[in-house]
Amino acid sequence: MRRVFVYEYLSGGGRMASAGTSGDTPGDELLAMGRAMRDAMVADLLQLEDYDVSVAACELATTVPEAASAVMPQPGESAFDFVARQADAHHAVWVVAPETEGLLSQFQRRVDPARWLGCDGPSTAVATGKRSTLTRLAEAGVSTPLAFENAPEVTRWVVKPDDGAGAVDTRVRASLEAALADAAQRSTSSSGAWVIEPWVEGEALSLSLMCSAGRSELLSINRQHLLIDAQGVLSYQGVDVNVLPPGDPRTATLAAWAARIGRSVPGLCGFVGIDLVWHAQRGPVAIEINPRVTCAYVGLSRALGRNLAAEVIAAQRRREAGRDA
Repeated sequence: MRRVFVYEYLSGGGRMASAGTSGDTPGDELLAMGRAMRDAMVADLLQLEDYDVSVAACELATTVPEAASAVMPQPGESAFDFVARQADAHHAVWVVAPETEGLLSQFQRRVDPARWLGCDGPSTAVATGKRSTLTRLAEAGVSTPLAFENAPEVTRWVVKPDDGAGAVDTRVRASLEAALADAAQRSTSSSGAWVIEPWVEGEALSLSLMCSAGRSELLSINRQHLLIDAQGVLSYQGVDVNVLPPGDPRTATLAAWAARIGRSVPGLCGFVGIDLVWHAQRGPVAIEINPRVTCAYVGLSRALGRNLAAEVIAAQRRREAGRDA
């Protein structure tokens, strides 16, 4: 019997003060998204033979899927110490945490690489830095917002944390001057770095990939729902999964595009998300890499008739076999 520990940051007791919620407590919507991802991962794992599944819980999320075991941090135990302790007691650890402030990388450093289900440390580090991600992809010939920096068509600019996750702390400004002023103002109250990018007009999409050894299989093309309020604050409103039919001409383009991204960041492993904008003239434009499970995972195994958790485990085994060879 192999033991797997699933840790989703918010439902496992993590804090998201930067997400615009009161205090350090995650808002109901964020917590619900976290639990949905966690429960989908656990449901897939519970379908596998000879696997015992433990799930991180907290005071805000005490219940876990039936047939899984709930585990909670000890009083005063940090999230990182908790995950490290559970890693020592399990054969595999599957973590979902934001890249914000290097959280995902910090968890990864506390877990033996042989037990870590997901991308390797260097690829997680690249994906954590939004500017480093775009630079790496641009060098590989992947279109990014960097290609729009001098384009006359650009009328809006994005200000966001370099190590942010999704739309957290992201604002859209009507001019480069306004974006520069916003970044300067926020830099005085935050120790993190802020990046400014052109706002790329087009359809907001995401890709769900299964990655292994520099190869990326396109699982689904998803439509993201984003909202910009009167103050320019960008917020994530949800995702529609698998929205393009197989015959859509964009599917083949995006499959080849995803394969190029996989080759450019060969340490991507398991389930990976790519945020992009489909530009009317230039096609896919990469926004960021999510080196972990995303909201699009929910229901995807059922939709595809596959067990994605089993494939994540298989990808990790191939990586370890290659390391031992």
